[in-house]
Amino acid sequence: MKEKILHYIWQHKLLRLSELKLTSGESIQIFNAGFLNENSGPDFSNAKVAIEDIIWFGHIEIHVKSSDWYQHHHENDKNYDAVILHVVYEHDVEVFTRGNKVLPTLELKDYIPSSFIEKYNTTFNGISHWIPCEKQISIVDDFTFKNWLERLYLERLEQKSEFILKLLEEVNYDFEAVLFQLLAKNFGLKVNGDAFLKLATSLDFSIVRKIGRDEFKMYALLFGQAGFLDEEISACQYQEDLKKEYQYLKHKFKLKPLAQNAFQFFRMRPSNFPTIRLAQLASLYVTHKSLFAKIITSESPEDFYAFFKINIASFWETHYTFQKISKKSKKRLTKSFIDLLIINTIVPLKFVYQKYKGISNEDGIISLMQALQPEKNSIISEFESLKISSENAFETQALLQLKTNYCEYKKCLSCNIGNYLLKN
Repeated sequence: MKEKILHYIWQHKLLRLSELKLTSGESIQIFNAGFLNENSGPDFSNAKVAIEDIIWFGHIEIHVKSSDWYQHHHENDKNYDAVILHVVYEHDVEVFTRGNKVLPTLELKDYIPSSFIEKYNTTFNGISHWIPCEKQISIVDDFTFKNWLERLYLERLEQKSEFILKLLEEVNYDFEAVLFQLLAKNFGLKVNGDAFLKLATSLDFSIVRKIGRDEFKMYALLFGQAGFLDEEISACQYQEDLKKEYQYLKHKFKLKPLAQNAFQFFRMRPSNFPTIRLAQLASLYVTHKSLFAKIITSESPEDFYAFFKINIASFWETHYTFQKISKKSKKRLTKSFIDLLIINTIVPLKFVYQKYKGISNEDGIISLMQALQPEKNSIISEFESLKISSENAFETQALLQLKTNYCEYKKCLSCNIGNYLLKN
C-alpha cells in the first residue's frame, strides 16, 4: 500500500463510511476531508470530522503505518500540533500529542472496499508496455477526455511560461528581445536549439534593432557571432566579405563570438543545417520591422504563413554551407516548420503577454492551436495505436503533456482519465 493511494481514498471518501470507528472504538463521521497539501506540513488542511458527538476542525495526517509519525519526526514539529486525526492503513503503535494525549487514529485497512484495490491494481499496476492504462484508455467518454485535454494543454502553457518569464526578467520585460531569443531557439530545432538560444542571448537585442534592416550587416552579425566566420582561410569571397563586416561590428559593439563547434550538422537534413536556419532567421529580421507587434495581433495560421514567407540572401540559394555549391533552391520556410514556430514560440509568448497585460483570451489561443495540423512524432503514433487519434495541434500538445507529465511518472491518481477508470 502506498501513501498516495491512501491520500486518494481519503480525499474521495472511498470508504465504508457508515461503519467507521477509531482504534479506540469511538465512532467517527467525515464531513469534510480537507484540502490536499502538496507542500510541507500535514497532508490535508481544514478538515471537519465528528468523533462521537464532538465536532473537530483541523488537519489530517496520513501514513501507511502509525509508526511513520515517529519515523518522520512529526512529534518535534509544531506544524503538526493542529492535527486532529491520524489516518493510517495499519495501526502498529500509539501516537501521542505534545500534551501527552493519544492522537485519535483511524485504521483504514478494514474499511477500504476490496473492489477498489482490485480495480487499481488491474488498471495501473499490471504489466504495461507504454502507459499504465493502455488497455482501458479508449473507453473513457468523450466529454471527460476533451475536458481533460484542455486542462492539460493550459497546464503545458503554464510550464512553458516559466522559461519565458525568466528570459523576460533578464531583459527587463522587453518582449521584442525575448521573441528574438525564442525564435532563435526554435529555428535551431531540437538538435541546435540550445546553441541558437545561446547565440541570441550573447548579444544585446539593441544591436539587432539598429542593423536589422541591413541584410549584409545582419548576416555578418549572426554568422560571425555563431563562429562560422572564424576560418583563417575563407571558403569563398562572400564569407570573406562577411568576416570583414563582422570584425567591424565586433569591435563596435564589443561582441564575443561562440565557438563554431557549438552547432551540429551530423545526421541532419541539409534544409535543417544551422547555416540555413541562421540565414532564414537573419532574413526574417531584414524583411520585418517590429516583429512582436505584428505577431501579437495575428490570429490565424494563414496570417503567419504569409508573415513567414521570406527569401534568403541569393548566396544561400546555391549553398548549404560556405564550402560547397549546391543545386539552386529558394529554401523557404515550410508550413510544417512554421507550425512548429507557432506552437513553440508564438502561442506561448502570446499567452505570457496576455497574462502580463491582464488579458484573458484562452479561447483565442486554443482556437489558433485547433486550426493547426496535428503533430507527427513517436508519442502521437503510439496514442493512435491505442485508438486515441488527434485532429489538431491542440490535441497533440495535450497528449504530449499527458504522456510526459503523468504517464511517465504513473501519476494516475492525479489524472482525470485515471479517476474515470477507477470510478466507472
